Amino acid sequence: MATGSTSSLRCAGLMLGFALGGFFDGILLHQILQWHHLLSNVDAVRDMRTQVLFDGLFHLLMYVIAVIALIKLWRARRDVVQPTAGQCLWACALLGFGAWHIIDGLLSHWILGIHRIKGDAASPLAWDVAWLVFFGIVPALIGWMQLRKSRRSGGGGGDGGGTAAVTLSLSVLLAGPISMVPASDSTQVVVVFAPGVSAGDAFSTLAKLDARILWTDPAGGVWAVKLEDPDSTRQLFRHGAVWVSTTSISLGCLSWTNA
Repeated sequence: MATGSTSSLRCAGLMLGFALGGFFDGILLHQILQWHHLLSNVDAVRDMRTQVLFDGLFHLLMYVIAVIALIKLWRARRDVVQPTAGQCLWACALLGFGAWHIIDGLLSHWILGIHRIKGDAASPLAWDVAWLVFFGIVPALIGWMQLRKSRRSGGGGGDGGGTAAVTLSLSVLLAGPISMVPASDSTQVVVVFAPGVSAGDAFSTLAKLDARILWTDPAGGVWAVKLEDPDSTRQLFRHGAVWVSTTSISLGCLSWTNA
């Protein structure tokens, strides 16, 4: 395989792996396990609206990286059938996946300190180190070793990189919809009040409507409640609400909020 072709496939594989690492982190840790948000440790950002906004921007960045990677992979499609392409793609994807967690661990956890893997754990550092090793260093090391092996052996036969290309492409294409799947048994109504509405005013409005409060963010801008009367949602808009959702599908990341 020509050097230019190999370079294109490596770049596509690295970027696909990097994007998958970001999606894995966001979907598992931000939504399913709810261990942290992107800016959990930033004291100036306590409003859940801002936390979810930056989680969404983070996912958007992963989408951009994934789209660029898919474009690069498409442009190198004639070279995907080469014998070394499959091993090269898998190795680079592992390198990219590990690179995401290494960069996130060093930059986000320790240098900037914007969040930890499990901030409420007895030993947050132990969780950070374990995550860095198992999801960062180990995959990156395996990918690096496989890439070196591919260079020495000249790769194998089969369908070249066809299986790897299809699998990696489908993985990033499915990651977006998966991130929007609502939490199971989510019956809560989420109310977002305008920034000018104080927590006290929001509480008074909800109390008048006999809403059972399940959860609120520290700033009092986002509330998860249960309303017996569905018609009450219209009254919320007259008292400063800018968004009221009664369906978990439309909530996106907010539907995973632990009430």
